[in-house]
Amino acid sequence: MPTRQPNPLAAQQKPLDSLLRAADECRQQGRYAQAEPIYRQALELVESAFGAEHPEVAVVLNNLAVLYKYTGNFDEAEALYRRALAITEQEMGTDHPNLATLYHNLGGLEHARRHYPMGEPHARRSVEIRERALGPDHVHVAEDIAALAALLDGQGKYDEAEPLYRRALAVFEREYGSEHYEIAVNLNNLAALKQAQGYADEAEQLYRRALAIKEKLLGVDHPDVAMTLNNLAVLLRKQGQYGESAALFQKALSIFEAALGAEHPKVVTCRRNYAGLAPKVGKRALV
Repeated sequence: MPTRQPNPLAAQQKPLDSLLRAADECRQQGRYAQAEPIYRQALELVESAFGAEHPEVAVVLNNLAVLYKYTGNFDEAEALYRRALAITEQEMGTDHPNLATLYHNLGGLEHARRHYPMGEPHARRSVEIRERALGPDHVHVAEDIAALAALLDGQGKYDEAEPLYRRALAVFEREYGSEHYEIAVNLNNLAALKQAQGYADEAEQLYRRALAIKEKLLGVDHPDVAMTLNNLAVLLRKQGQYGESAALFQKALSIFEAALGAEHPKVVTCRRNYAGLAPKVGKRALV
């Protein structure tokens, strides 16, 4: 029987997968400071094992970039996404489904920066690639559709954005049931759209449903929960429900500051929103 030479690359795959699982778990739980060094360790391992231009490197770069988007390090995130994009195009071609993920994430980064027109072409490209690969009713296509809707929503293109949100929600509910994270995210976004259109009662119902799902899935102290708390608090402030609005702002700020630090853009925005209650309830009430 011939002797088989061991594959040193395959030997690195298991520890790499283990590192990525650990880092992803920290990120998903909102433990961002713990996630970063694990991602960095994974990146060092994959570059050493596979070389700097391997598709596995692009996977780790993407995951680390997602973390940096969450922590407000937008320039670092963009550089990592674009490096991952270049590697993927070079190694896998210009229409590979992995590119759809990167275009999706670049669009999401521009959404976080509030550069909505800049993000729209990325989102449209992700839909184009993924729909061609998977068909119009696939759940990953729905994720891309929802991301495009958010960028259109940010530009005030509500008539185009709303049916896209509802199309994505229909796919998510069909595939996942009624209590999935993607459903919560899109309920939150649809609520913001209805709020902008002046449908406060419908917006409140959507926010509360999104909040209940997020708290159940993520726990009550997750920064993603805080985002919906902040949004609901803004709506309630406009409706004159100042007591509940103040309580929700306080809870959101506490969560955001613990997870993101005092200077993160989300913390600054939430603090500014909370300060908007001062003329209504008095500064002494804003503790």
